[in-house]
Amino acid sequence: MGLFSFLTQEIAIDLGTANTLIIWNDKVVVDEPSIVARDIQTGKIVAIGKKAQQMHGKTHKLIETVRPLKDGVIADFQSAEQMIRGMIKMINPGRSLFNPSLRMVICIPSGITEVEKRAVRDSAEHAGAKEVYLIHEPMAAAIGIGIDVEEPMGNMIIDIGGGTSEIAVIALGGIVCDKSIRIAGDDFTNDIEEYMRRQHNILVGERTAEQIKIEVGSALTELENPPNPFAVRGRDLMTGIPKEIIVTYDEIAGALDKTISKIEEAILSALSMTPPELAADIYKTGIYLAGGGSMLRGLDKRISAKTKLPVHIAEDPLRAVARGTSIALKNISRYQFLIRD
Repeated sequence: MGLFSFLTQEIAIDLGTANTLIIWNDKVVVDEPSIVARDIQTGKIVAIGKKAQQMHGKTHKLIETVRPLKDGVIADFQSAEQMIRGMIKMINPGRSLFNPSLRMVICIPSGITEVEKRAVRDSAEHAGAKEVYLIHEPMAAAIGIGIDVEEPMGNMIIDIGGGTSEIAVIALGGIVCDKSIRIAGDDFTNDIEEYMRRQHNILVGERTAEQIKIEVGSALTELENPPNPFAVRGRDLMTGIPKEIIVTYDEIAGALDKTISKIEEAILSALSMTPPELAADIYKTGIYLAGGGSMLRGLDKRISAKTKLPVHIAEDPLRAVARGTSIALKNISRYQFLIRD
């Protein structure tokens, strides 16, 4: 360690549409929803992360909640910058003597444009980063799962996040072919909201729909260990009075069917673009799933049935990308695929 190494703080950020994770010193120090609440009159940030999430859908006219990222990219530049700044402050709130210079590795979707890339870099620099490196999410997920990305072996990674599903075939430290679609966990949540409104005449908010997805979400109408039915409370569209109904996992599986089919199509499309030698490797190694969306019950079995390939879910899929980003940060000189202008 150099004499002035304490002056540089190295952090790995998984800047996600739904959640943002920050790893510092090999530990996940921040795991918060990607949302901010701000005062409409002053523009001042009132809350970040979990506190802002609790306000979502419950604010009065002087406070608004904003999700700065949409479809895996920054949609609200100012809010994103304030969110990153606020989350960095959460790492060690007691520090006040001096601010060390920050070296960051941030993961980005593989289908991102140059303009969107610049927005991520600028937000990080405005939040105090001196050096910013970018890494593609499927690559970070592969490293986080424990795959040796530099060997001449094909591996298929599917990272289903909040805003995007990233499908990539990786070999020799690079992405050989990839498919990035803006269909993921948020679309599952929207499908559930729509289904409750159409089928049960009940209006539920985004947070309730998210809760339904976690409690009884499923990709298959028949599961070996089905979850218990879940009580949903919302507003009756006919009477306007709050009411409660019970939903089961097979109902939700039907509601999510169309969106899951789109992800399956993208997987088949990525497989059809794969060079034959790498396709032979994938037949042997199978497909790896990461990201919060991969935790949907039965999704691995459904993809396996569609592709006729073995499907493995990463250990702790929510943090696989963040873990991989952290490993890349420690080995910046080794990983040539890290993007730096």
